[in-house]
Amino acid sequence: MSEETGAAETMTNGEDHLPQVALIAQYVKDLSFENPNAPAIYQAPEQPKIDVQFNIGSQQAGDDVYEVALKVEITATQGDQTAYAVELVYAGLFGIRNVPEEHLPPFLLAEAPRLLFPFARRVAADAIRDGNFPSLVLEPIDFGALYMQQAEQQAQLAESQPAGEA
Repeated sequence: MSEETGAAETMTNGEDHLPQVALIAQYVKDLSFENPNAPAIYQAPEQPKIDVQFNIGSQQAGDDVYEVALKVEITATQGDQTAYAVELVYAGLFGIRNVPEEHLPPFLLAEAPRLLFPFARRVAADAIRDGNFPSLVLEPIDFGALYMQQAEQQAQLAESQPAGEA
């Protein structure tokens, strides 16, 4: 009898109150590849120095729908010249229902980017390869650890400020 009561509690007038998360769509929102010093850069003797930067953003796109955007900037330099520059914004739409408010930031800023990253990595690698450079395969990123580190830093910052400041 208790099993039936538990099932009845999750369904009220046909509505499901259990947490639900679904990836609705993923897409390239913005992609730029620049090869400003071609063709001379192909004759540069040294290996390029590669700089990779990430940024994660999220916004509500509709009722129970959130867009998460993973921005990747890759710059390769050889000496004082830019070999190539890639700017990619890879995004996904996530349907999220019945998830407590306090659980949204960890999902949107850690788990969702983890799901999007392999696809963003492929898009960036293909753009670099198509620019006639050796394909760059980005190392996996622990977005969960980065989120926890950033949350801890924000908590420490909040503790260090006097109560009247914000």
